Amino acid sequence: MSRMSSLFALRLPAPKHPRSMRTLSVALALLACLCSLSVPTTAQSAPGIVPEKIYIKAGHLFDSTSDSLRENMVLVIAGERIAQVAPAADVNIPPGARVVDLSKDWVLPGLIDCHTHLEVRADQYDPINEVRATPFMGGFNGVVNANKTLMAGFTGVRDVGSQPFFAVDLRNAINSGYIPGPRMVASGPPISITGGHGDMNGFAPAVSNMMYPAEKDFAIVDSPDEMRHVVRAQIKYGVDVIKILATGGVLSAGDSPGAEQLTYDEMKVAVDTAHRAGRKVAAHAHGTQGIKDAVRAGVDSIEHGSLIDAEGIQMMKQRGTYLVADIYNDDYILGNAAKFGLGQEMIDKEKMVGKLQRENFAKAVAAGVKIAFGTDAGVYPHGDNARQFYYMVKFGMTPAGAIRAATSSAADLIDRSRDQGTLEAGKYADVIALNANPLENVRVLEHVGFVMKGGVVYKDELGATQK
Repeated sequence: MSRMSSLFALRLPAPKHPRSMRTLSVALALLACLCSLSVPTTAQSAPGIVPEKIYIKAGHLFDSTSDSLRENMVLVIAGERIAQVAPAADVNIPPGARVVDLSKDWVLPGLIDCHTHLEVRADQYDPINEVRATPFMGGFNGVVNANKTLMAGFTGVRDVGSQPFFAVDLRNAINSGYIPGPRMVASGPPISITGGHGDMNGFAPAVSNMMYPAEKDFAIVDSPDEMRHVVRAQIKYGVDVIKILATGGVLSAGDSPGAEQLTYDEMKVAVDTAHRAGRKVAAHAHGTQGIKDAVRAGVDSIEHGSLIDAEGIQMMKQRGTYLVADIYNDDYILGNAAKFGLGQEMIDKEKMVGKLQRENFAKAVAAGVKIAFGTDAGVYPHGDNARQFYYMVKFGMTPAGAIRAATSSAADLIDRSRDQGTLEAGKYADVIALNANPLENVRVLEHVGFVMKGGVVYKDELGATQK
């Protein structure tokens, strides 16, 4: 469950100058040339040229502006944006126009996962990877995992906790069109106390000191002043969101998920500094008091929320704080992670919090807390993100509510509602389609047959694209 920690996130010595981070960009470029990735079937028009329109016939449209389907609709795509959404009877499709025929299918906005770690592999839990791998491995992993995520129907992600600024490089490579992947909201390293969930625990002092130079890898703080500096430094190097580690975690050595780590004052400085710069703050928080102090400090989302109590739930509801609860990956951690090197300490911690997290998620849903979809992809294999929908419905959400958590609500949390999250005129043409009704069986989202991002078709197993 984030159970992300320095144990599994790639961490190498912080560069003395940001330009040395170009090595990660080079790694991304090399792998993009070497790997066989999905090739879009259409291309966007060059700047200054009127784009050719694409007409999507949507038999059953869930536009995520409500919980209902709209029947027999047409989406008119111009370039990378939606120009019109209207009943088929009101749209004149000219002869010879490009048509995507989804008239027998269910059409939805591209999905958004608000808690991912694209540089991490779920089949490598051995902590020795901390000192054995080079920065290039994170780049290689990220290119492959970004593609898997896009092919699963997730046209957007928030990547929360990359080492040291991996997600920023990957975001930029995707945005430039160099490699395929979802739209990314990128964080830097998750910010931890010394010895906390994000520190490099369990190694000899000489190794840890080598890995953390004077800048502390933009990740470790032990006072409000240090927090202010690190948040400012991360913003300097291009992050979109700040990730703080309010409590201990599951997948980190030597700490307790329920223990508060950052102080309220440290979290308040993080929030004030980030908000002043127009960035939101996501708080990893399993423990009861850590959750409440993070909410009081003004964070925008609580990640995990495993041990939240009734008071914390009411605080989140009153303040409009989002809950991003990764309630699928408990199955993967307890069923598969041990064979990939996960230690018994972490397995025992997962057994302690996993069931409680699901029960408390149900209480938060019933109380009306705002929910955004987030899975902790990387703890389990990338591309399986949609498996969480089943658990969200099982623990209290309607299918429509779960889908909206991954579309309109997710876009609201990551501050992208102007461009993503619903199928409306003016927004990006991020469109997925299924051959069955997800409002009747939400598990059909685990097998997305059609993916368009920004007017470009990346996947079409439904045979919808017509020349």
